[in-house]
Amino acid sequence: MKPIKSFQIDHTRLNRGIYVSRKDRVGDATVTTFDLRMKEPNNEAALDPAASHTIEHIAATFLRNHAEYADTTIYFGPMGCLTGFYLLLGGEHESRTIVPLIRELFQTVADFTGDIPGASPVECGNYTLMDLPTAKAEARKYLEEVLKNIGEENLVYPD
Repeated sequence: MKPIKSFQIDHTRLNRGIYVSRKDRVGDATVTTFDLRMKEPNNEAALDPAASHTIEHIAATFLRNHAEYADTTIYFGPMGCLTGFYLLLGGEHESRTIVPLIRELFQTVADFTGDIPGASPVECGNYTLMDLPTAKAEARKYLEEVLKNIGEENLVYPD
């Protein structure tokens, strides 16, 4: 098998940040895949699965209800390595242009109160795998340490 692009990124040099992972043509449309890297690969503990699942539920609901991005949101979900999330948006996008959206998203998770969207046995296949306090803490950490003062080293993959 040919190696895929995401495995060709040097994860030993990868910072936390927002990266364009790929842009794909689907018919006449473009789909932009973002790597929302919350954890420094192999140097920081991965996200707790329950916290990751909770972030996924809140963030996906937020994005699909967003005034500007609801119609272009294709997917939001965790990376298998649990160091972040993938966000797929319809259209041509760049990391820098979605920083305000990602700040708003993680602020929403950090401040979330109430019932986690879709966290019932009717709506989710593993509804008990939720941890709101840890999800909020992880969202706040990413927001404060990365998103608030994001620089070029957090927006473009290392060479």
